[in-house]
Amino acid sequence: MKKKGNQHVVDRRAFMKKLGMGGAFLALNLAGIAPRALASDGAAPFRLPPLPYSPRALVPYISQATMNFHYGRHHDAYVSNLNRLVRGTGFAGDSLEDIIRKTAGKKDEKALFNNAAQAWNHNFYWHSMKRGGGGRPSGRLLQMIDDSFGGWPNFKDAFSQSALTIFGSGWGWLVQEDSKLRIVQTRNAGTPLVDGLNPLLTIDVWEHAYYLDHKNMRKDYITVFMNHLVNWEFAEKNLLPV
Repeated sequence: MKKKGNQHVVDRRAFMKKLGMGGAFLALNLAGIAPRALASDGAAPFRLPPLPYSPRALVPYISQATMNFHYGRHHDAYVSNLNRLVRGTGFAGDSLEDIIRKTAGKKDEKALFNNAAQAWNHNFYWHSMKRGGGGRPSGRLLQMIDDSFGGWPNFKDAFSQSALTIFGSGWGWLVQEDSKLRIVQTRNAGTPLVDGLNPLLTIDVWEHAYYLDHKNMRKDYITVFMNHLVNWEFAEKNLLPV
């Protein structure tokens, strides 16, 4: 965001701290899995944040088996790797967002960026979904969608197609740039945070997000996400004043 100096950054950090994303992560025991990030000697600055719902909450659209592996193994591994990589470095006292911004585009810090950004992206993704979600949003968000994309059907088609056409692994995003909304793709661990954009919601299109439930049918997973899972209340809360 560009118009209001650092105020947008301050507002976003305050909001993310409420989600456990701005500082030290909280811990959660998950359905038969003991995440490795919980086995800390006290020196690890980050913890696996809790899911905003039970690991069974998104059934039948996302199975508990997928959540067990995606959250309890993949997300946890990023947090564990991040703690290992920051130990004994000048990044040890930084927030997750600061680490992402400081390491973006630096070849010698690629591993640190990848793990920090993936830890952030995954927590944002969990909050981008809810039980009983999906369908059309309302209020200010719907008005901005109408203004930016020419109506809800246009947006739904464009967002779905953008997520579908990401080659390989990555993320589909709805973001805010000043008074307009945009749809963007990021590859691998990419995040719109480093481009000065304000993320509203995301869909993870790495294969581990959907393969157990939908095999190679990414389109089916995206359809389920749009029709039954999107947390529009979360997206609306992420909107910044313009």
